[in-house]
Amino acid sequence: MVIPAQRMTDRIGMALMCIVGLGIVAELIRNPNFEWGVVFSYLFEPAVLWGMGLTLWLTIASMAIGLVLGVIFAVMRMSARTWLRVPALLYLWLFRGTPLLVQLIFWYNLAFLYPDLRIGLPFGGATLYEGSVNDLITPYSAALLGLALNEGAYMAEIVRSGIMSVDHGQQDAGRALGMTRRKVLLRVVLPQALRIIIPPTGNQTIGMLKTTSLVSVIALYDLLYAVQTIASRTFQTIPMLIVASLWYLVLTSILSVIQSRIEAHFNAKSSGAH
Repeated sequence: MVIPAQRMTDRIGMALMCIVGLGIVAELIRNPNFEWGVVFSYLFEPAVLWGMGLTLWLTIASMAIGLVLGVIFAVMRMSARTWLRVPALLYLWLFRGTPLLVQLIFWYNLAFLYPDLRIGLPFGGATLYEGSVNDLITPYSAALLGLALNEGAYMAEIVRSGIMSVDHGQQDAGRALGMTRRKVLLRVVLPQALRIIIPPTGNQTIGMLKTTSLVSVIALYDLLYAVQTIASRTFQTIPMLIVASLWYLVLTSILSVIQSRIEAHFNAKSSGAH
């Protein structure tokens, strides 16, 4: 029996991959420094699960706000009106041009710039709100501000690319039917742009899940901060980092499956439309 060269190469490659993989797994099991017993004992620790819950909440909330901001600033950036386009460009320039970690620390320390906040009616009218900025800018609100505003800048470019992918004739057809610009955008352009917007949005969501680990620097009790707190008490740094890594892998895997299902749905819908 003659085996084609390509099939033989594939078999050799698979055999080598299995040997290397088994060697890595064996090393992970044999090395006592990984302390797998400790890892599994803390995997479902209530404090770790609480931190994981906060990580998920931050991911969902930041992406939701970022998506709304992305649509708004994408439309503003594409506007013919200078007073709309320039603020959008400045927003993108600022939040895409500075590190997210710096932004988080800035929002967390906003009270150093503005210790007190007063909101009132113009021209000496009644005061609607007056209080300390420290009461408003908690670690939660600082994290949400930093993550959402930063994500909004990146989502704006994703949404803009999706809008630009829609044939301009579709907009002309909508206006010919008497639709306003707003209705054309909401009913014609955005639904067609979703097929382009969704894949990178899924990638951004997975990236956001991992990016939330940065909030540990402002003492927010997310997944990473939870395992760091336990490690500082037990001095078992490596096992606790493995606990965090395992949960991040589980969550990103779930999000990847959801993303692929959503993409398949929109691709099937698009194919059916054609």
